Amino acid sequence: MREEEKEIFATKLEELFHKSSNSSLIYETTMHVEDGSGDFSWSKGYGGRTVDSIMNLASITKLFTTSCVVNLLQQGKLSLEDKLDQFFGADILDGLHCYKGKDYSHEITVGNLLFQNSGFPDVFAKGKDNLNKRMIREDLKLTLEDYVKIAKENKKKFAPGTPGKAHYSDLNFELLGKIIEQIEGSSLHDAFKKYVFLPLQLKHTYLPEKDSDYSAKIYFKKEALDRSNLWRSIPACGGCMSTSVEVMIFLKAFFKGQLFDKSIFKQLRKFAMIQYCPPLGQYGGGFVRLNISGIASMYRCKGELIGHMGGSGSYAYYYPEKDLFFVGDVNQFAKPGEVFILPLKLAKLANKFIS
Repeated sequence: MREEEKEIFATKLEELFHKSSNSSLIYETTMHVEDGSGDFSWSKGYGGRTVDSIMNLASITKLFTTSCVVNLLQQGKLSLEDKLDQFFGADILDGLHCYKGKDYSHEITVGNLLFQNSGFPDVFAKGKDNLNKRMIREDLKLTLEDYVKIAKENKKKFAPGTPGKAHYSDLNFELLGKIIEQIEGSSLHDAFKKYVFLPLQLKHTYLPEKDSDYSAKIYFKKEALDRSNLWRSIPACGGCMSTSVEVMIFLKAFFKGQLFDKSIFKQLRKFAMIQYCPPLGQYGGGFVRLNISGIASMYRCKGELIGHMGGSGSYAYYYPEKDLFFVGDVNQFAKPGEVFILPLKLAKLANKFIS
């Protein structure tokens, strides 16, 4: 990136940040942009937040879980073809996945979970008084059995492994978390520590395990909610805490091959459209792809964004076309669309001002 491009790009980032933070629903936010070499780095905070403030990563946590899964695959301790009955008993599996009169519960594989290809319903969105609505009113304390119960009671989307199909469900990753714990013989936090935190020397990234562990509050409209029990209830799919600085370190390592053999992406880059943000949103092996090329995107950018977003308003994406990384958090549960829109706007700026 040329020096004049850096100056213009930084100015445009400042303008975008000011405009986004000026929203009536945004009380605190961060934005952090870097190129692959670290030669360009820009960041900003608002509302008392800085890039060193602890934030709830929500579903960006799935990238950490994916890192553990991929490491276990490389060690030969796990296979994408392994079936769930190698890890779970009848109490979990019996009747877990019945579709069009057939019980597929014992045919679901690790790969089906990682690629959101199991056909499970979105366990947080099912029912009139679903978990998404309840978490606004109360600090839910849930177990894997609670998610399994919801899945058993609700209609499945398709048979597991159906080619070209994906349906986003947090149950997929909570099951992966339990599989990691079984193989490692430790807590998921310890597995994250072994495969991510220690190799990258992340000192402010963790899974809350005890009441005394700090959990960032999340806004719903004007109210800042303490949902410490909930974050501890969803360790594999959404419970991780970190800072924008450390998420940037992790995101670069994830996509640049520092945490596992980069060739593994050939296996992970098999995408299918998910229910959120169609037709842009697709899911691969543990991460999201936003196809921002052509008429599918109103922003008409080149290439793709790969990474993840979170329901708390967090986002972490790599833009290979310009070798840029975008990390941020708007911390507003009532404005979920912002985690799609802001990264697209960032990609548009990069297209316009970086050669």
